[in-house]
Amino acid sequence: MAKLTQSGKGAAARRPSKADKGPMFGAKVRGHRRSKDMSQVDLADRLGVSASYLNLIENNRRPLPAPLLIKLAQIFDLDLAAFATDEDARMVADLTEAFADPLFEDEDITSVDVREMANASPSASRAVLSLYKAYQAARTAADNLSSKLAGGEDMGTVDRSHLPTEEVSDFIQRTWNFVPELEAGAEKLWADAKLTTEDLYPGLLRYLEREHGISVQIARSGSERGILRRFDAEKKVLVLSELLPTRTRTFQVAHQVGLLTQRELLERLVVDGRLTTHESRALARVSLANYFAGAVLMPYDAFMSACREERYDLDVIGRRFKVGFEQVCHRVTTLRRPGNEGIPFHMIRIDVAGNISKRFSASGIRFARFSGACPRWNIFSAFLTPGMIRIQMSRMPDGSSFFCLARTVQKDSFGYHAQKPVQAIGLGCRAELAKELIYSDGIDLGNPDICIPVGVTCRLCERTDCEQRAFPSLKHPLTIVDDVHRATPYAPAPASSSDVPTR
Repeated sequence: MAKLTQSGKGAAARRPSKADKGPMFGAKVRGHRRSKDMSQVDLADRLGVSASYLNLIENNRRPLPAPLLIKLAQIFDLDLAAFATDEDARMVADLTEAFADPLFEDEDITSVDVREMANASPSASRAVLSLYKAYQAARTAADNLSSKLAGGEDMGTVDRSHLPTEEVSDFIQRTWNFVPELEAGAEKLWADAKLTTEDLYPGLLRYLEREHGISVQIARSGSERGILRRFDAEKKVLVLSELLPTRTRTFQVAHQVGLLTQRELLERLVVDGRLTTHESRALARVSLANYFAGAVLMPYDAFMSACREERYDLDVIGRRFKVGFEQVCHRVTTLRRPGNEGIPFHMIRIDVAGNISKRFSASGIRFARFSGACPRWNIFSAFLTPGMIRIQMSRMPDGSSFFCLARTVQKDSFGYHAQKPVQAIGLGCRAELAKELIYSDGIDLGNPDICIPVGVTCRLCERTDCEQRAFPSLKHPLTIVDDVHRATPYAPAPASSSDVPTR
């Protein structure tokens, strides 16, 4: 298997320098310089440094000082965010997970190799990930084809190499789930429509009628089965199903207002090179319109104040703004306004089969992209106690700790015979910020013994004592001893039979 360790063939000659321990901007500086057809001498002259010093920076042998960083941003007309390293870290994590595939088990790929690749050539790294996704899609298609040939079923397959949901999740992560233009649009709507929290739904209806000549009708459940919202642009009629509760009707009306008033902005935002299909861009528009609707129902400043006052008591805040648990969880992940920021949360949503349908991380926690999630996360145990919030202090293999809460959510009932799927929402932050949450009351946050060891995925987790491990770790090859039965077959085997205690 691929040896994703700190050492490997030639490791002594390729020993990480001090620059490996911090952000490395050499490749970024070199890439921007070459994009402007500038020589090292030209750029060094404009920066006021020697060409040899710039060469050391570009080769990650010297750190990039803050004054030079600012000068570079001015020279290349860049936002300082262009040098941000979070995306680089996610790239390293995704590549590491991809190279953990048994496909690479005969290669001597070290963690240093992966880090150098991600930093030296982000474009090539993205291409490698695209190839790996295509490989996974081909493997899945082959498995489906074999199953369907055996069962005589229709042989249609799904191309998973560019799933719209995956591309939109990455798009949201790149924006840090904060879109200031949509926040401003929601605040303008409140001012123009003279909205109030107590009169929000009627106020939105009056706005649609007055400003756009659009009326809202409530349709009987059987008239358009499966349709909960439909807008007829010619007749200027917005039809909502009677099955929608009031809070969801308000959200759907706000969503439609967003599509009408923010259309030009939405189209501009989805012009992103990494949204590769029409379906991806369409889904991104829906996601952004949902963001706008959430900002209308939960105005930023008022919502931020409520979070501070109630210490993020999600149920209390939800009742104050007349929204559901999941909507509140979504909104707390968007509180990134400079000067009035909330806690950086991560959020994940899964179903009972463990399929991840939503994910976002501002806390720094990493989610699996190509394989199953760690079963020790409290989000899985939330299904055992529906409707209850479960608390967990989680410790990752690298020693970082997170305070996590999870609860199941169920879609609104659409009739006796309608399916009522249950999902679970996981929300969390870094452990040192947990004291700001009401859910940490009575918990000894400084006690390491209460932390549950969790991982990103089994293949990357170093822990050998986990009885829930589904696959062997990359760093501990699978060893089977016929005469020894262990709690998990993936734990290291005893060195000899004498190591096994007897009575």
